[in-house]
Amino acid sequence: MEPQKMDILSLLPEQLEAEIKAMGAPRFRAKQIFHQLHVKRVFDFTKMTELSKQFQAELNSRFYINMPKIEQKLASCVDDTVKYLYRLSDGSCIETVRMVYHHGITACISTQVGCKMGCSFCASAPLGFIRNLTPAEMLGQIYGADADFPEGQQISGVVLMGIGEPLDNYDNVMQFLKLLSCKEGRNLSLRHVALSTCGLVPRIRQLADEQLPLTLSVSLHAATDAKRSALMPVNRRYPLDELLGACGDYFRKTGRRVTFEYAVIAGENDSAAAAKELGKRLRPVFPNQRPHINLIPVNPVAGTGFRAGHAAAFQKLLEQEGLNATVRRTLGDDIKAACGQLRRDTIESTGKESVVSSSESVSGL
Repeated sequence: MEPQKMDILSLLPEQLEAEIKAMGAPRFRAKQIFHQLHVKRVFDFTKMTELSKQFQAELNSRFYINMPKIEQKLASCVDDTVKYLYRLSDGSCIETVRMVYHHGITACISTQVGCKMGCSFCASAPLGFIRNLTPAEMLGQIYGADADFPEGQQISGVVLMGIGEPLDNYDNVMQFLKLLSCKEGRNLSLRHVALSTCGLVPRIRQLADEQLPLTLSVSLHAATDAKRSALMPVNRRYPLDELLGACGDYFRKTGRRVTFEYAVIAGENDSAAAAKELGKRLRPVFPNQRPHINLIPVNPVAGTGFRAGHAAAFQKLLEQEGLNATVRRTLGDDIKAACGQLRRDTIESTGKESVVSSSESVSGL
């Protein structure tokens, strides 16, 4: 049996150096290869002209370059938002959204093929979970979007809020963040990275121990356990008191503000009573802070029956409760820029991805 090739784009400089040394090549070759991959963005060993033909062949026999391919690109007619459908090496597809703000350009990337969290308002939930993304497949979403625009318009911020639950793919996400911020490569400060989670409490606590300068964003979406459990099955495993306790500890341990995402759903979570309950729950967790809630009018997803609530009105109710609240700017409405929608439409219309739900469930986390 032939030895399995290694995903070279997922290796950190010191890991690549160890592999190159094991091949009997000098250390400087590892630096050359890493520079070619992550700075020059050369994704073909035969085009790395600093290397001999023989060494190129040796690399090709030992490694593969796992770069996602842009299969579809949708550019908004109303703003500068661009949505990419990437095809992976196994035929699966994921989404990335590139958004332009006054402070820079942000990429919203996926961390899994599908998702096992089962949130009732999500376009990805009905399609099930396929697998985790590798560090290379996460990084490749950024490299692909970078290459699609002039050099001066490259991505300056990253949010892990696309398809999948980042903390359910913990080890690969941590490796991706190291690669993203590596000074020999993309060199993006993690202060410009936000990671969104539905609330995997043990992983939030583990992330706090990493002491990374990123922004933690927690998908809240309801103020009571009954309502949140109906919208988000993960709440049955990690109810609100446990989740908010972990968020408070995260803030105290890291000094980094925790933000809360809240999809405003008409008739579900947008009442004055909901605003009052949010204030009652959040104020004790952050006694010397004004907790920040990012309001998002829920995206229409076929089969859910959910409609967007009046986010601006709910914002005023929250402010009356001593909470900071902002309404997220809506981008790319005409290209279905909300995560999961393009992938879902593509699968349903073409059947190109074989969707097999994982046997794992939230209760088994």
